[in-house]
Amino acid sequence: MTTAVLWFRRDLRLGDHPALLAAAAEADEVLPLFVLDDALRNPSGAPRLAFLYRCLRELDERTDGRLRILTGRPEQVVPQVARDVDATAVHLSSDHAPYGRDRDERVRAALGQTPLAASGSPYGVTPGSLRKDDGTPYRVYTPYARAWRTRGLRSPATAADPVSWTDGGLAGEPVPADPDLGGVELPAAGELSALARWEAFVGDGVTSYAETRNLPAVQGTSVMSAYLRYGCIHPRTMHAALGHGDGERTYGGELIWRDFYADVLWHSPDSARWDLTTQLSGLTYDDGPDADARFQAWATGQTGYPIVDAGMRQLLGEAWMHNRVRMIVGSFLTKDLHLAWQRGARHFMAHLRDGDLASNQHGWQWVAGTGTDASPYFRVFNPVKQGKDYDAAGEYVRRWVPELRGLTGKAVHEPWTLPDGPPNGYPMPIVDHGAERAESLRRYAAVKDARS
Repeated sequence: MTTAVLWFRRDLRLGDHPALLAAAAEADEVLPLFVLDDALRNPSGAPRLAFLYRCLRELDERTDGRLRILTGRPEQVVPQVARDVDATAVHLSSDHAPYGRDRDERVRAALGQTPLAASGSPYGVTPGSLRKDDGTPYRVYTPYARAWRTRGLRSPATAADPVSWTDGGLAGEPVPADPDLGGVELPAAGELSALARWEAFVGDGVTSYAETRNLPAVQGTSVMSAYLRYGCIHPRTMHAALGHGDGERTYGGELIWRDFYADVLWHSPDSARWDLTTQLSGLTYDDGPDADARFQAWATGQTGYPIVDAGMRQLLGEAWMHNRVRMIVGSFLTKDLHLAWQRGARHFMAHLRDGDLASNQHGWQWVAGTGTDASPYFRVFNPVKQGKDYDAAGEYVRRWVPELRGLTGKAVHEPWTLPDGPPNGYPMPIVDHGAERAESLRRYAAVKDARS
């Protein structure tokens, strides 16, 4: 009997899985492997770890209890497993994040003569595979999306069924217990839950997506991001289910944004930590005790701006935040509080269940004006106007800011204008938006003048 190893990473599913197909076609038996790598676990917040562990429990059940979970450095663990079962090859879906690329090269070298065979990726279009006519990478979404659509997608991979799973006689470890979530309730994890959620959204949500996606008080988005983060469903599967209406096309465009940000990170791995562009090189951010106090107010939802505070409390309560609100709170941190985008990005990664490096870091840079946004730093979101525009009745704010539940309609967005000030101990605004917007533009102008 021949054995192939299938090394799971960000592809925790059995459907639409080219690497599984390749492993099953090559060998009589497939050994499913997951490596608990502390280089990835240690920076992860409790919600991401708990969601991962729950995905692994489902995957273990669906591989007949054969999933081998081992802790250690992948370049040591994976070759040892391959040697122990005399593997024909180690199969995997390719990884395109900076750490993943380096890790896989270390594993490839350590495997020696045993092939490390990559089939497919976690994206619709593999990062690094689309370039402009002059050979340079895309830095703006719209032309990237145009090229993406011109290229098109393959159909979802056929099911690999049946698969003869084996544990190779190897001892494994149990899935770790969930970390303390502090009361956060996560959605059901795993492939079956992902497919069920996707089917429900396609059946009763995607057609109105273009109209409702920016309204945080309604269930207007798919909430599929955590499933995509861990590969419980492949975006190719999702694109294949979309029709051609406005909602479907708009939603498909959001999936393309995910591919775009992964492509940007592939070409510019340093952008995970530093500004993608040099346009704002030299821009000053605040630091010190006062800046730390403002950051703490932002992080705990105590800024005095209701839409900002609602978003930050949603993050702490659900390990997720509506995308429109992510932009609002990001703009507030970088342009009203004048704090570096990296501080916000780290906070999000610590608390999000869907923390994806490429999407998170470049989403933050888009807001901060240091990334792919064609309209740079002078885009400053007015938190009051954003609240009134996208939460007109105040339902989202009242859900997450109970101090303001006694206020009706748009009055909830400016509680400091009430005769007696904000009710129930809700804070006054920690900054004046108009003044801070002017300060942001002054700092931007200073950088622009220095570069001219």
